[in-house]
Amino acid sequence: MRSKTLCFNGTLFRKNLSRYWPLWGLASFGGALFPLAMLVNLLHSGLQDAWTPMQMKEMYYTVLSYGVPVISIVYAVLCAMAVWNYLYNTRSVGLMHTLPIRREGLFLTNVLSGLVMMAIPYAVTGVLIVLVSLLYGGFEPVGVLVTVLGVAGESVFFFGLATFCALIVGNIFMLPALYGLLNFLAVLTDFTVNLLAQGFCFGLNSSYSGTVEWLSPVVYLIQKISPNSTYETQWVTDRLGGQRYETSVLTSVTLENGWLIAVYAAVGVVLMVLAWLMYRRRRSESAGDVVAVGWMKPVFRYGCAAYSAILGGRLLYALFWESFQNGLYFTVLPMILCMIVGGAVGYYAASMLLAKTLRVFRSTWKGMLAVALGCIALCAAMKFDVFGVVRRVPAADSVKQVNLYAADSNYYLTPGQDDALIEEVRALHQAIISDKDYALTTASAATEAYSGADREDPYTYTTVRFTYTLNSGLKVQRQYDLYLTRDRMAQEGTYDNLLDRLINSPEMRQKRIRWQDGNFRLDTAWITTRTGGTDLNSREVETILSAVARDAENGNWGVYDWFNSRDDADHYDMTVHIGYQMENHRYDSIDISVREGMAETIQALKELGLITDEDLVLNRDAYPWQYSDNGWEEYDQFHNEFGMPPEEYYNRYGDYPAGWFGTAGEETSFPDDSHSPSMSAGAASA
Repeated sequence: MRSKTLCFNGTLFRKNLSRYWPLWGLASFGGALFPLAMLVNLLHSGLQDAWTPMQMKEMYYTVLSYGVPVISIVYAVLCAMAVWNYLYNTRSVGLMHTLPIRREGLFLTNVLSGLVMMAIPYAVTGVLIVLVSLLYGGFEPVGVLVTVLGVAGESVFFFGLATFCALIVGNIFMLPALYGLLNFLAVLTDFTVNLLAQGFCFGLNSSYSGTVEWLSPVVYLIQKISPNSTYETQWVTDRLGGQRYETSVLTSVTLENGWLIAVYAAVGVVLMVLAWLMYRRRRSESAGDVVAVGWMKPVFRYGCAAYSAILGGRLLYALFWESFQNGLYFTVLPMILCMIVGGAVGYYAASMLLAKTLRVFRSTWKGMLAVALGCIALCAAMKFDVFGVVRRVPAADSVKQVNLYAADSNYYLTPGQDDALIEEVRALHQAIISDKDYALTTASAATEAYSGADREDPYTYTTVRFTYTLNSGLKVQRQYDLYLTRDRMAQEGTYDNLLDRLINSPEMRQKRIRWQDGNFRLDTAWITTRTGGTDLNSREVETILSAVARDAENGNWGVYDWFNSRDDADHYDMTVHIGYQMENHRYDSIDISVREGMAETIQALKELGLITDEDLVLNRDAYPWQYSDNGWEEYDQFHNEFGMPPEEYYNRYGDYPAGWFGTAGEETSFPDDSHSPSMSAGAASA
């Protein structure tokens, strides 16, 4: 009778599950604690705190978005280490490969064993949660189905990646190391490259760009997948008291970008196929090697050299040269030498691990020469901007939003609505790049000048940041610390002139307060004055912003003075804070400081009952010591003589004694002798 070739061995499958029951048993126990805690909480509080089906759905999607990727990345590699551990010991791999089971059977059985061990804890946890939700009327079938599919898809991907790594390495300790590296390779590479580029490229200050973030699965899944919840304001009746009240009710929940899980699951299947192809050709003698696949050895050697050259070189440069350099950017020759030293450490360390000996210097010198030449080439490319990083200004038709930060405010511009302003922003950016040499040579002088600046200074120091969100979703961000002078601000075409014209234009004043911009949704708002503060509702915010917009049109608000470092003397101690929620769960805020001459805004605040005439005290009158050269010394003298801070004195009596802080006039009369300055001073001395 002809024998059959089976691709699955039940005995080995059961052996794997029984041998490693502590792994999936402990995971199941840990997962079961959450639904049990939920049940205890519901039994304690009764139906009053029972979750609705829509709330349960939101909870499912929240766990799937933020919890499952983190849990799966750890648990998958543990399952892979369990089922593939025999590959890393010469005796065990020899034994397994002499059993009457073909490699197809071994591979498929181990893969199914690992996937089942991945599924058991999730199944136990999921069943218990469903039972609890059924008990309290919170069962939501669509959310359960989507969550089950999502968990299955992520489990397939992470276990597939762990299996792929298991077949590459020949040492069990290298498996979690390689697996963790591949999961965060894109983030690490992005950070490493930007770390080096910042020291060469004018304006580049971002440590992470997210260019190939999809190659870092956990980071990408957490960033892109999220529950999208919709709330509506409804009137509900209290079940116990019968009273009606207004509240926000969750009406719908969807899983944003959930299709990405299916893509990663398909990638996981592909990785398992590649792992099978490697397993067919894997030599049993490779057990114990750091890398078991021949073509991966050069990748390992030169990859270690590259990361060590950049990270180690940057560390050596900071230790031995950075304190001696002149300017804001790297000195090329010392940086090259530091990178070569760092690259040599990584290259020879990897070579020793691969060869399992320390005697590698004579046979690997050619590779080390290639590493040195690579360090020189990379530094030269960065220095001379071969990749066009410094010169890059995205085209207007390639962006879907432009964010300019300048004059202590953010400005958001959208193509189709703000095309003229976007062109002005691009022209400003190009002017800064064209004036790169001037900006760099004056940066050090500007720092010293700014530290001693006063209201008459003809120069100042400011920060400008450009953030272009491209149609692809990626971002291009540049930040410049600029030296501004009055002379250059009067010259057409200089970045000083273009910046001033742009920021102080009527259109940008409206952008500064997000006036009638549908891309922003009010989140929080409040007003603070000398006497306290209060929260603002949407109607009050709309009224205030409308008044500020009219003041801006009249020229009474929004003109930014670059050279007046004490421009708040004519302001009242009164600020309106407004927080906005933007797309992708981002937040931004503005602070509107009310100043003298803002007639429309002051009138609106009075009509809303938010301020009175007593609040209209200018900073120069309430805090005069802040606007004189020796004011803080006089502040301390006042405190010592009168036994109280000047602010408390002013709030109590409404004025300062004649002669203090530059005041002149009659002596202040006090309604109560017990609170007079002389009594206070006498009490203090006594």
